[in-house]
Amino acid sequence: MAAAPLVSVLLPVYNAGPYLDAALRSILRQDYARLEVIAIDDGSTDNSLQILEQHRRADNRIAIISRENRGLIATLNEGLTVARGDLVARMDADDIAYPWRLSRQAALFDRRPDLALCGAGVDFLLRNRVAKGTPDSVFDFGHLDILSMFFTIFMHPTVVYNRKVIQDDILCYDESYRHAEDFDLFRRLAGRYPAAMIPENLIIYRIHDGSVTSRHRKEMRQTHLRIVAENLERDGLARATHDLRDIGDAVSTDTVRRAADFILVLEERISALPAQTRPSYAAGALNLFYFLYQLISDEMQPPLTHAFLTRTAKWDFIRRREKYALRSGAYAPWFSLVSISAGRQADAVARYFKSAPAAAVLASYRLG
Repeated sequence: MAAAPLVSVLLPVYNAGPYLDAALRSILRQDYARLEVIAIDDGSTDNSLQILEQHRRADNRIAIISRENRGLIATLNEGLTVARGDLVARMDADDIAYPWRLSRQAALFDRRPDLALCGAGVDFLLRNRVAKGTPDSVFDFGHLDILSMFFTIFMHPTVVYNRKVIQDDILCYDESYRHAEDFDLFRRLAGRYPAAMIPENLIIYRIHDGSVTSRHRKEMRQTHLRIVAENLERDGLARATHDLRDIGDAVSTDTVRRAADFILVLEERISALPAQTRPSYAAGALNLFYFLYQLISDEMQPPLTHAFLTRTAKWDFIRRREKYALRSGAYAPWFSLVSISAGRQADAVARYFKSAPAAAVLASYRLG
């Protein structure tokens, strides 16, 4: 019987002191034993390195690289070069892996040796409470190579790469797609190799103000739209993609109008595609609509959101509570803002009652 493949867990670390211990313990207590942890301290100024060294003294499966700050993409690529495993698992220093995470993913590669990468679902940790993530139905019917044109198909810290399938010169992150480097890599891999989504939550994804997503949201969105534009141009589904890119730079009456028109033209072109691929492209275009809707809504200017929904004729695609709040956005923005604020408070209360105390959840897996 062949030995289980070595899984290299690639763990970039930068000032992760408050969360790093839980992340490390969750990996070291996996029920899949044949693993190594490649922990790269990217010039942390807190106690992250001391935490890493403490764990390494207790477990020789940890290898530490400590150096000056070079950024996440350089750190990821460095980790890929030193990782010894045929399977390389991503892990973030502020997340927590369920004990069966690696065994579930390794088993999938064992059943499908042609598979290049896989991702999984996540639960969410916010303010010391864990909420169950829900699977996206788009993965039940969508072609991942097509979906990967429109959005980041996997949560980055859930991904495992199969180096027996992926060529070394392709398995690398591109510095020119900063803060959306995972989106870029996944679209390149899914467009060339088989990929799969495991319909199970294998990670507890921590949401906090210090995360990369929170700190670099605008740049991430700009790069995201650039990648979508490149993909649509390549497939001949769009020409003047500046209408899509410009709204990432500034949300205004003009950019909202042009982005809405871009969505309408895109949907028209997708409607003429073959029936086999049309549903995946349509799902991707709808995801792009929601991405733009969220981007515009975050500006807290109800007239702009109202204009976008009206021009795209997508009022029925948003939640009823949001629809009621935004209907008055064109003539009574103040009322919309009050309604939106009340709706967000109601959402927060609902999330609270659907979640569980993190201490209880983690203690059951000896992670608390």
